[in-house]
Amino acid sequence: MADDVLPAAPAPGASRGTGALARPDGTPGRAQRNRSILEFLSDGSLARLCEALSHLLGVSVDLRDETGRRIVPDEGVSRWRVLDGRASIAPGSHEVPLRLGLEQIGSLVLGPGPLRVGPEGWTDAAHALSNVGAAVSELCRDDEELRHRVKEIGALYRLSGLLVQAKGVGPILRVALESALEALELDKGNVVLLPENVEGVVETESEEDLRHVAAIGLSDAWIDSPSPLSKGREFDRLALRGEVVTSEDLLADERVLIPEQVRDEGVRSFISAGLVVRGRPIGVIRLYGQHTCQFSEWDKRLIRSIANQAAAAVDQARLVRIEDHEKVVQRQLSIAGDVQRRMLPRSLPAAPGLDLAARYEPSLELGGDFYDAFELGTQIGMVVGDVVGKGIAAALLMSHVRATLRAHVQDVYHIDEVMRRVNRALCRDTLESEFTSAWYGVVDPGSLRLTYVSAGHEPPFVVRRTGAAEPEVIELRSGGLVLGIDPAENYERSVFDLRGGDIIVIYTDGLTDVRNFAGEKLGRNRLEAAVQDLVARSPAGSVSASAAVEHLMWTVRQFAGLMPRPDDITIVVLRVAERGG
Repeated sequence: MADDVLPAAPAPGASRGTGALARPDGTPGRAQRNRSILEFLSDGSLARLCEALSHLLGVSVDLRDETGRRIVPDEGVSRWRVLDGRASIAPGSHEVPLRLGLEQIGSLVLGPGPLRVGPEGWTDAAHALSNVGAAVSELCRDDEELRHRVKEIGALYRLSGLLVQAKGVGPILRVALESALEALELDKGNVVLLPENVEGVVETESEEDLRHVAAIGLSDAWIDSPSPLSKGREFDRLALRGEVVTSEDLLADERVLIPEQVRDEGVRSFISAGLVVRGRPIGVIRLYGQHTCQFSEWDKRLIRSIANQAAAAVDQARLVRIEDHEKVVQRQLSIAGDVQRRMLPRSLPAAPGLDLAARYEPSLELGGDFYDAFELGTQIGMVVGDVVGKGIAAALLMSHVRATLRAHVQDVYHIDEVMRRVNRALCRDTLESEFTSAWYGVVDPGSLRLTYVSAGHEPPFVVRRTGAAEPEVIELRSGGLVLGIDPAENYERSVFDLRGGDIIVIYTDGLTDVRNFAGEKLGRNRLEAAVQDLVARSPAGSVSASAAVEHLMWTVRQFAGLMPRPDDITIVVLRVAERGG
C-alpha cells in the first residue's frame, strides 16, 4: 500500500530544531510497510523444502510472499529468487498462512490433484503442511524477537556509552533523542522537561510551562508554539502517567488540537514516552515520522527503555548537586544489572541423553562473564565468555558480545565462521583495550560429536570413567586469539567424540582464581580433582549436571571461605547419559 507522503516543511531556525539524522540513501525515515517472509529467508532451505515436498507428493507445494508471488530455489548467491507476478490459487488448493503476530507475511500453498501417496493422504498432507507453516511462523517470530533484542541492546549500549561522556542535562537528552530517532527510524523529535518543582501534573493548556531541552529536525515555529499537540494536553498527561502514547496518523487523529500546524510541519505519525525517575515524572520524549506508521509493542518497549535511560541520566545530573555521588552510581548499576540479568537464558535447552546445568555469580552487582545455551535444530549450542574488567563497561560489552553472537548462530553453520564474525564486529565497535575470551561448542545428541572453537578462553575439560580407580581428565584445547584484538584472526574448529557418562566442565578463570586465606589460588588441578573425586565415589550414571555444578561451588566455598572473590564465576556443565543404561 502506498503511503500518503507529505513534504516536510523547512526548519527556518538552525539554532535548535535542525540537525535531522541523515540516512545513507537520502530517503526520509520510517514508513508504514508490510512485513514479508523474504526478510527471514537466508540460505533458500525453505524454498528447497517446498520443492522436495512437491516431488514427494506429486502435487505443487509453493512458498509465496505476502503479495502472492512464488519463491523458488536458485543457484545464485541468495539461493532463492522471487518470480514476477502474483500467482493465483487454483480451486481445491490448501493455503497455510505464515504469520508474524496478526500480520500475514507469506503462505504455503498445497496444490490440487492426486497425490502419490493416494487420495486418502491429501488431508494428512494438508495437516502436515499446516504444521510446517506453524513451525515457520514460530521461527520467524523468534527471529523477529532476536532482531529486536539485538536492536534494543545495541541502542542501549550506544546510549549508555555516550551518556558516560555527556555533561549536563542538555547533552544527555540530545544523545537520548538521537538514539531514539535512529533506533525507531523516525525523522524528528524533541525532549521537554517539567520544572523541577512540578510533580508530574500538567496544570495549563500551554506549552509554556515546559522547557525544550533538545530538538532535532523540528522548525522553530513548532518548538516556540504555545499550543500543545493534543486537546487538553492528553498526550502529555498519558505519557507522564507512564504510558507510551502513539498516533498512526496525526491528521486523522481526533485528539490532535493543531492539525494545520501538523500539516505545515510535515509530520504524520507520533510516539511519546514519559521520563520517569523513582516514580516521579520529569519530562517527555516525543518522536515524529513523516509518514503514517503502525507502532509495534517492540517500538513501545524500545522508546520506554531509552526514556528510562535518559530519565535516569537526567536524574543523575541533578542529584550531583544535592546527593552523594555513590548513591547515583548505585542506581545506574541497579538499572544495568536488571538489563544484564534479562540477557541470561531463563531456561536451558533439553535433548535426549544430555543433561545441562549452569551457574553465574558476579563478583560485583554487574559482571563481565556470560553464558548461553540454545537449540540449533537437533543440536545444542553452548557459549561461555569472559569480558576484560568488571562493572558497567564490562557488563555493556558482555551484552554486546552475546547479542552479536546470538545474531549469527542461527544463520551461520560453521562455528569458526561465527566466532570470526563476532570478532570482526567487536574489533569494529570497541577500543583496543576492550576484548573478550569465549568458548563456543555444539554437540550432536545422536552422534555425541562435540564441535568447538575457542577465542583465548580457558580450555574446558572432560572427566571420563575408564574402569580405573581414578577417572580420566581430557582437556579440550583449541587455538585462537581473544575477541576484539585482530579483525583478521581466523579460528580453529576442533572435534571431540564424547562417550556415555562423560562430564564436560566449561568455566571462566574466576573459578580457578579464587584464593584462600593463605593467598593460594584454587587452580585448575584442584578443580579437576574435585570433579574426579565426585565421579569416582558416585555410582555410574548418578552424577547429574546440576550436582556437578553444586559440587564445584561447594569446593570454592570450602577452599576460599569468606575471602572476597576477585572475579565473576561462570560454570556450564554438560553430562552425557550412560548408553544402554
